[in-house]
Amino acid sequence: MALLEVKNLTKNYGGLIAVNDFELSLEKNELVGLIGPNGAGKTTVFNMLTGVHPPTAGTIELRHDEVYTNSLVGKKPYDIAKLGLARTFQNIRLFENLTVLDNIKIAMHNRMQYTITEGLLRLPRFWKEEARSTEECLNLLDVFDMKDSAYILAKNLPYGQQRKLEIARALATEPSVLLLDEPAAGMNPSETAGLMETIKFIRDKFDMTILLIEHDMHLVMNICERIIVIDYGKIIAKGKPDDIKSNPEVIKAYLGD
Repeated sequence: MALLEVKNLTKNYGGLIAVNDFELSLEKNELVGLIGPNGAGKTTVFNMLTGVHPPTAGTIELRHDEVYTNSLVGKKPYDIAKLGLARTFQNIRLFENLTVLDNIKIAMHNRMQYTITEGLLRLPRFWKEEARSTEECLNLLDVFDMKDSAYILAKNLPYGQQRKLEIARALATEPSVLLLDEPAAGMNPSETAGLMETIKFIRDKFDMTILLIEHDMHLVMNICERIIVIDYGKIIAKGKPDDIKSNPEVIKAYLGD
């Protein structure tokens, strides 16, 4: 059964149809790419999945077990994150003047087991929970080989590590589905190669389902098991990487007639 099921998803902005009848089915532990030319509607799809923009029509369902699903339509982004769908952004959105560690701890706030009063008065459960969350965050940073940077301000990290930190922060919410919006944007070839290994490692280490938007075709073709291509808001192709590379509609969308 699909972990994330999207049907007939549509977004209109006045007379402009940004996304038209988009459909998606993600199985557990899949790594799927969403590609298309600039302005095709890829980020609009992500924004609808995560509650940033409400869809004009369509359904989005996130499955928790064999009998229970949650409809994500109409929910706020923070509620969708609680239900298990997290994302990164095309433009890095870190808390630049906070430490690397605090950037991750912020993402864990929904799992902290102390009250506002206990936090204000610094009661024992506050300190216990803070210690637990710090340990969990340091362990997560260790997975990304960033534990030594825990107390560095986020703005002082190299660009590639800022990208990794944003992914780590999303993982701190304990999602079942992770959306990556152009994770290789601005990276050099060496950083991109490292990112490819990181994404594959995350999928295997955390048993994660991943949907990514990316313009780097080398990355997409080498790590994605399936690829969905959209152009002018409509799906024009679906399939395995080898099928997509030779699809005439895809070539036309990227290169013209």
